Amino acid sequence: MKQKVIVVGGGLIGASTTYYLSKQGVDVTLIESQDIASGTSGACDKAIMMQSKKPGPVLELALQSALLYKGLEEELEADLEYREGGGMILFETPQEREAIHQLVARQREAGLDVQLLTRDEARLRQPGLADHILGSTWWDHDAEVNPLHVTFAMVRAAQRNGATIRLGMRVSQFLTETDRVVGVECGGEKLYADTVVIAMGVWTPLLLKTLNLDIPIIPRKGQILVSERLPAFVTCNILGGSYITAKMTPKTEESPDPVSKGVGLSFGQTSSGTLLIGGSRGFAGYNWRTSVDVTRAISQCATRVFPALKNVRILRVFAGLRPYTPDGKPILGPIEGWSGLYIAAGHEGDGVALCPITGKIMAEIVCGLDSNLDISPFLLSRFESTVSV
Repeated sequence: MKQKVIVVGGGLIGASTTYYLSKQGVDVTLIESQDIASGTSGACDKAIMMQSKKPGPVLELALQSALLYKGLEEELEADLEYREGGGMILFETPQEREAIHQLVARQREAGLDVQLLTRDEARLRQPGLADHILGSTWWDHDAEVNPLHVTFAMVRAAQRNGATIRLGMRVSQFLTETDRVVGVECGGEKLYADTVVIAMGVWTPLLLKTLNLDIPIIPRKGQILVSERLPAFVTCNILGGSYITAKMTPKTEESPDPVSKGVGLSFGQTSSGTLLIGGSRGFAGYNWRTSVDVTRAISQCATRVFPALKNVRILRVFAGLRPYTPDGKPILGPIEGWSGLYIAAGHEGDGVALCPITGKIMAEIVCGLDSNLDISPFLLSRFESTVSV
């Protein structure tokens, strides 16, 4: 008899986990309370950027994921708008330059051959940069993809492999027998399985609290501006030094002022010609509303770096909630104390980059297969207390 697995959450991580489980011949059912990619995965940018990762386990995971992305369009038989066009991190101040130089030194030690460009070299590679830019990094192999295309393509491929997709169903509680999870309940309907994988992003802690589990994932909101369509303007993925600083700032150090802290340039152009201009990072609970002050701060940051943007129209603004963890690493693997229960969440802004490898790893773990990757740095058990007494 086939192993039965339920995956809860229809974003990038849930879709990837479902797809790779279906490749293993598992009887897998994906449950989503709304629609595919209706949450964070439908409200993010498109970067698969290695330079924004801290050297260590996350960067190692991201590099493995980047290799999977190279063949994913052919494997899924879908246009994912994948492009390996390189990426750069700009520095505008001596302080940013020093911090980025230190990061690059650590990345080089980790095997990432990142270059440092002078002001003139950066402006030659990316025309339109302001005169005050001091320089930038550059790495040839940073890439981009359409996260909506990836999520839907993985779900469709999983369906072709026999997976069941159930939308508009909210999981209210787990079905348990002693210390084992044996399924979930949705709107009064009981669905049984050998294994349940929770991949609900920022909503993961809310469901797992029904088992008295305190999961250290906090929503961290980010805003993105979408411009009118423009001719080719951006040649690669672009981040600002302040964006990297904001990303790597722990919650305890973040200023309560969302404008003075957490805003930094994140910049790219879609295949249709619109610019995606971000970004911000702020802790505001489950509040999806955009802020005029933050929108203005992002606009000012973007036009400071690219003066020509002052004449570009912004068509809309949206916000997404990143699933933040205290140490900046996702939570992957089994949940101690509850047999048959697994978690794949907490990727914050790295969900796009880590999507394929996360699904592959989770499928291998659930199916009892050997994996070449050490997941011990990502286990929930690394946090001292996850059970509420």
